[in-house]
Amino acid sequence: MKISQKLTNLRKLMKEKNIDMYIVPTADFHQSEYVGEHFKARKYITGFTGSAGTAIITMDKAGLWTDGRYFLQAGKQLEGTTVELFKMGEPNVPTIEEYIESTLSEKGILGFDGRVVSMGEGQTYEKIVKNKNGSICYDCDLIDDIWEDRPPLSEKPAFALDIKYTGESTASKLERVRKSMKDAGTNTHVITSLDDVAWLLNIRGDDIEFFPLILSYLIITMEEVHLFINEAKLSDEIKSELMKNGVTAVHPYNDVYEEAKKFTSSNVLLLDPVRTNYALYNNIHDDVKKVEKENPSVVFKAMKNPTEIKNIKNAHIKDGIAHTKYMYWLKQNVGKETITEISASNKLEELRAEQEGFIRPSFEPISAFGPHGAIVHYTSSEETNIELKKGSLFLTDTGGGYYEGSTDITRTIALGEIPQIMKDHFTITLQSNLRLAHARFLYGCNGMNLDIVARAPFWNHNLNFNHGTGHGVGYLMNIHEAPTGFRWQYRAHEIHQIEEGMILTNEPGIYIADSYGIRIENEMLVCKGEKNEYGQFMYFEPITYVPIDLDAVNPDILNIEEIAWLNEYHKTVYDKISPYLNEDEKEWLKKYTREI
Repeated sequence: MKISQKLTNLRKLMKEKNIDMYIVPTADFHQSEYVGEHFKARKYITGFTGSAGTAIITMDKAGLWTDGRYFLQAGKQLEGTTVELFKMGEPNVPTIEEYIESTLSEKGILGFDGRVVSMGEGQTYEKIVKNKNGSICYDCDLIDDIWEDRPPLSEKPAFALDIKYTGESTASKLERVRKSMKDAGTNTHVITSLDDVAWLLNIRGDDIEFFPLILSYLIITMEEVHLFINEAKLSDEIKSELMKNGVTAVHPYNDVYEEAKKFTSSNVLLLDPVRTNYALYNNIHDDVKKVEKENPSVVFKAMKNPTEIKNIKNAHIKDGIAHTKYMYWLKQNVGKETITEISASNKLEELRAEQEGFIRPSFEPISAFGPHGAIVHYTSSEETNIELKKGSLFLTDTGGGYYEGSTDITRTIALGEIPQIMKDHFTITLQSNLRLAHARFLYGCNGMNLDIVARAPFWNHNLNFNHGTGHGVGYLMNIHEAPTGFRWQYRAHEIHQIEEGMILTNEPGIYIADSYGIRIENEMLVCKGEKNEYGQFMYFEPITYVPIDLDAVNPDILNIEEIAWLNEYHKTVYDKISPYLNEDEKEWLKKYTREI
């Protein structure tokens, strides 16, 4: 069915229910960044397949809001759909809130499925609608009414993570959470975010493609823990272990909405407005006291413990072996045999699968040759798949999910001899990566403080990249993990101070539309440095061990310090990875980690 017909069907339903404007976000019932097939309603109604975006449909217009990672992709995918692209953050482009305020008619009705809209977003919409003397209809999943072959909810089983991987028991984690609840003056905590539930219970699932999370909710009191989940997903062993660690009852997944209605004035709720859905919030009686605050587990899980850090470094060695073998294979075979974006991506996954403890890719792989590299979050398909040829750049942004942690790495590889402008842009990107990796900063800094360190090489040449410079990484969970990252624009959920034990990516890039894209990404561990009269100094330890393609580097652009940093990094890569390679691969790695 064409998008235009789907919009016609939706508008017919809107008219029947007197809804003037309908919002379709990218979310499940848990405000997850990436969602299972059942929840891809925005993709269904617009045709845009990116991981981030919000659609707004009125009786005569349809719009899609997405960020800079997806401007090129969305522009192509929305052609002929009648859906207009709104480029978030660009000049003269209204925000979602501004658009609703200016477009919703007086006494208009705003509709959405409240389970896929966050509590904070819903409260914002309430204020806008109130000023219009209108109303909200939040219990209407209109997409479900028109989506005839909608995929069902996942029924895949959960699996447990042993303490040799997690480094901390569920009982210990619950104790820490309850202390935070007490400090916040609360006695009941409702958790709906899947990664927080998974971290607390030391379980993982398979309900979202690539992300090992499981559809579930938790209600924690000072004495009890109630888990809401499809119980068939839990083995007897997992249930037994959960009960030993303080989980007192397991309830059907959707029963959490009825349970929320049972809270009384004796409950003081800790609710995260970003991570609690609006429908659940509205099921809680008004006389129940609520403290709106970020889940304490958000910061807890971002600060990896010594066991997790040791495991994650081991995962990166395994990933480095696979990725180095992959680069060697590419360099040796491009131009000699037919290699496409998809076959190259499959080869990398095969090499990762050879590593002990590999589970699956940690996110949807980006395998982008030439002009496709300029599409920041490009996904190759049978329709777009092209052959790799010499004379241009090949960008891969991929990761592996291992029992020892998740990896996220981007390398841009020169296939044969490339033009000088590509080398210059590659080297500016490398400068950016190196400078951020070697930043020294005082404790208390956040990603906004440090982003200028990475962007300076670009801004000095009047260049920029339209995405964040880095993000947190979860332990076999979300590859984008709150609460901090590197970006120059203000984002409330990404300004937490950088803490020891956090794992952050460092991934600057440059994108030349219809020509090529370059990105270089390493993960970094946040470490404590010297403490003196000026305060506690902090630094980063790169933990990704894969060579940066020297064929694409222009050494004349690098200063002496940057050359020393690159040589130092390459020595570390050779020392850690070479013992696991055959003689030909080892000889190749020696060449590509040589001092320049």
